[in-house]
Amino acid sequence: MEGLLVVISGPSGAGKGTIVKALPSDYALSISATTRSPRPGETHGKEYFFVSKNELEKMQAEDDLLEYAEYAGNFYGTPRKYVEEQISMGKIVILEIEVVGALQVKEKLPEAVLIFIVPPTLAELERRLIGRNTEEADVVEYRLNRAVEEVGLVSTYDYLVVNDNIPDAVRKIKTIVNAEKLKPSRSKAAINGFI
Repeated sequence: MEGLLVVISGPSGAGKGTIVKALPSDYALSISATTRSPRPGETHGKEYFFVSKNELEKMQAEDDLLEYAEYAGNFYGTPRKYVEEQISMGKIVILEIEVVGALQVKEKLPEAVLIFIVPPTLAELERRLIGRNTEEADVVEYRLNRAVEEVGLVSTYDYLVVNDNIPDAVRKIKTIVNAEKLKPSRSKAAINGFI
């Protein structure tokens, strides 16, 4: 049976990264291509595919990226070939990206499953952001405003998971993945073998 692509998005502070790290080890985290230099300990093909700006622009021009974005002066993209190879091997590929990138992916791969993660309330999101002690008050305010904008796009997603606590959120995502794997449209080989 083919695997599937699961795209996870949500506002900063929703707990996306923590949830992704807690998913089963048989889920494959997608590897992005980037123009930034490797940090100490990072390996090409493990954390990222490290490429030149020209290479990434060529990939974009040839429609070899599922999504593409610039962040802090560097370019990032999700290689289509890598994701499709993982799916063809039956893997559940997890892609943790921003809303804009997620909508790009859905346009190119309509069968992708989009899951939006939110904390229980905006007040809880603010508490989490302040509790990090990593950002100034104006950055927290920006992230809260951005969260409200992102939540406005939640209807474009397939599922909404409220992250009250990590184990429950992980359980909900596993349930979504299991249900998606049972859809007849994803089980063509099994149906063809029966008929």
